[in-house]
Amino acid sequence: MKEILLINISGADKPGVTSAITAILAQYQANILDIGQAVIHDHLTMGLLVEIPEEFEASPVLKEVLFKAHELNLQVRFQPITEESYGTWVSQQGKDRHIVTLLARRITAEQIAEVTTVASKYGLNIDDISRLSGRVELDEPNDQSKACVEFSARGTPENLAELRSAFMELSVRLDVDIAIQEDNAYRRNRRLVCFDMDSTLIEAEVIDELAKAAGVGDQVSEITEAAMRGELDFTESFARRMALLKGLDESVLEKIAEQLPVTEGAERLISTLSKFGYKTAILSGGFNYFGRYLQKKLGIDYVYANELEVENGKVTGEVSGVVVDGARKAQLLRELAERENLSLEQVIAVGDGANDLPMLSIAGLGIAFRAKPLVKASAKQSISNLGLDGILYLIGFRDRDHH
Repeated sequence: MKEILLINISGADKPGVTSAITAILAQYQANILDIGQAVIHDHLTMGLLVEIPEEFEASPVLKEVLFKAHELNLQVRFQPITEESYGTWVSQQGKDRHIVTLLARRITAEQIAEVTTVASKYGLNIDDISRLSGRVELDEPNDQSKACVEFSARGTPENLAELRSAFMELSVRLDVDIAIQEDNAYRRNRRLVCFDMDSTLIEAEVIDELAKAAGVGDQVSEITEAAMRGELDFTESFARRMALLKGLDESVLEKIAEQLPVTEGAERLISTLSKFGYKTAILSGGFNYFGRYLQKKLGIDYVYANELEVENGKVTGEVSGVVVDGARKAQLLRELAERENLSLEQVIAVGDGANDLPMLSIAGLGIAFRAKPLVKASAKQSISNLGLDGILYLIGFRDRDHH
């Protein structure tokens, strides 16, 4: 009769613990059925699920492991596992897996209590928790800090839409971002990230800045707001706003470009993505002039936006070519995926306005960034409390991967 044992070891972490314990098990030709360890603040917790072959007894194994643990100043617990209970555990392994990501400026016990309560209420069993963000500086100002904990869970939620809206309600109440994704092969193999430009990569709406320079600021920003809320058709609102810019001097464009405030975390996000071989694109209902400026500044691969017509040094109030609206953004995303030989599952889209929803909905990972409530409610994921580099956590990067 084979014996199955669960061995739990804990104590101050030191080099050589794993090799010392497994060397003993090796003498008894044990098979390792499961293994895991975590070190939190130099304290080691380790678990081994071990099968002892029939020709050996478990008791000498226990004695030697106990002796070695004592020598290393570690606590050890043993628990015999029945084959039936092992069988039940194995049958659970095939269940769907999900990743729940909690992002905030600071992680509190309340946030974790609430997130895990919701997860278990909807049938998710959390079996792994890890911190993706760097070590917390205790005196760092709160608006600069960022923290992230990732929960790996298994189970099939009875109602995924209800689970999402429970997390959404929680994120609003606690001022955090909570993402839930299926944990599949695509999650680690995304290769193209498409960004909206205005209010996403930059903390401004260029058309409003142009309007201020042309002295029609209030009229234009009213139209912009209505379009972002989804009350006005984008193409119509765009034409109306453009007409108001007629006669603006071309020299103003450069001044505005130089003063565009780049969103928190954008530079770090783009440089990290490039370093790891991701392609990046701007798909914008704004203007090529500013898109190309940002492309140079941040190192972005593709830019698709509207061509601002300039004649005799003056803006004409027209754009040439196809207007980049919501449908066009989605079409461009598809074309770029094809060009890069990727499935849509491997594409990430990031935007904040109603005209970003078509591309957010077809991308494998669609992220509403600091978005209007309508957009937030319709997108699968959203980030409102951190900068753009919070997206790295959703892909599964740890801070230490890209310092």
